[in-house]
Amino acid sequence: MSRSDFLLKKSQPSLDFLMNSCDISLDFLMNYIMRRTVLHTLHKWKASENHKVLLLRGARQVGKTYVAREIGKEFKYLLEVNFEKNTDVHHFFEQNLDPERICTNLSAYFGTPVIEGETLLFFDEIQSCHNAIQSLRYFYESKPKLHLIAAGSLLEFALADVTSWGVGRIRSVFMYSMSFDEFLLANNQDALIDLKKSATPENPLQKPFHDKLIEYLKRFLLIGGMPEVVRTLIENNTDITSIQNVLSDITLSYYDDFAKYKKRSPILRLREVMGSVVKQAGGKYIFSNAGPLSNSTQAKEALELLEMAGLVYKVYHSSGQGLPLGAEVNLKKFKAILHDTGIFMQMAGLKLSEYIIANNIDMLNKGNIAEIFTGLEMIKYAGVHEKNQLYYWHREKRGSSAEVDYLIEHKGKVTPVEVKSGVTGKMQSMNLFLNEKDSPTGIRISLENFAKYGKIRVLPLYAISNLF
Repeated sequence: MSRSDFLLKKSQPSLDFLMNSCDISLDFLMNYIMRRTVLHTLHKWKASENHKVLLLRGARQVGKTYVAREIGKEFKYLLEVNFEKNTDVHHFFEQNLDPERICTNLSAYFGTPVIEGETLLFFDEIQSCHNAIQSLRYFYESKPKLHLIAAGSLLEFALADVTSWGVGRIRSVFMYSMSFDEFLLANNQDALIDLKKSATPENPLQKPFHDKLIEYLKRFLLIGGMPEVVRTLIENNTDITSIQNVLSDITLSYYDDFAKYKKRSPILRLREVMGSVVKQAGGKYIFSNAGPLSNSTQAKEALELLEMAGLVYKVYHSSGQGLPLGAEVNLKKFKAILHDTGIFMQMAGLKLSEYIIANNIDMLNKGNIAEIFTGLEMIKYAGVHEKNQLYYWHREKRGSSAEVDYLIEHKGKVTPVEVKSGVTGKMQSMNLFLNEKDSPTGIRISLENFAKYGKIRVLPLYAISNLF
């Protein structure tokens, strides 16, 4: 479909242009989630002689159940227990927490053998059964050769209420929505990933490859990395309206989850504070601006709950004097970002159809999407066994205010990272930080190709994974 044909379809803008301009094939659409990078971690865990119980943690609908079932295909047997659906099995965890007895009962109930080395035992939505969470520690001690994965969407709340759940016996794996590299892998663009990972300021990408990556990036920013959003595209090849409906459905499912937090904070307040994260994107988060339903104390509590649920990440202010960055952090001064750009677009009321037909992505200035995307990518690439904390730097001085979007540890040094949504932009704050802190290198993230200006290295927005 040509761009002019696309523009003529005013009522229900089709995703054909989205797909054709990026060469998105049906093979991509059917295989995109099959190549989640977290599966590498699960493969290593399966092959390890001394494997701990694995706990998959992350927000709802980021693909935890899917990857557990995928690794389950490599076992002779998969015994999956969903504690929300299979409420009868809660009884098996009420008498005592002996793993041998629990496995015998589960095997008889589901008709599936539980054999060490041959069976994957998968406890899904484990937050619904606190006794099951407490039992995990005993599996590592009593049945060390049994492969056991547990997963849940509201685990942080459940773990906070469990007195002992097996620290040292359980290994956590944190999952997020798709990264941009996973999006490229899903589209079978392995060669394109290799090219960008080998590119440097001294050896930038050739323009056709740079432009192609920019196009992929634009589409990824618009729909985000939530698996269900892309699955809609996979199965139906549908229009923009349907994609927005799925994003809306996911957002509403989060609000439904808020009912489970009700004992801690009213639902309307949680919704209000989550909306305020979108409205305050790119700037210091101010509790008093959360909304009319929340005072500062209530807004603080609600934001902490959203952070525990994996829906919001804080970016704390750091002085940037040295490593570790968290040593001189100001806990009262932070930004807040939503966990997915597609959900952000939906909540901000930004119309995907308007962005699809734009000639460039300078419109990313709206809502600070480029800065949000950069932070999310840094979290996703930093590692799976612990949450990565983000930092930024801001100097408030009369006549000389300055801010750097992110500070990272790179090659053993504090490195400032400034994000620009276009190909141009002043770097006064970056240079001020470099001079004041005597830092050897700064990184500018933008739509520009790989380049270098003095101490500042330019990294394209699509190549954040190169830092890791």
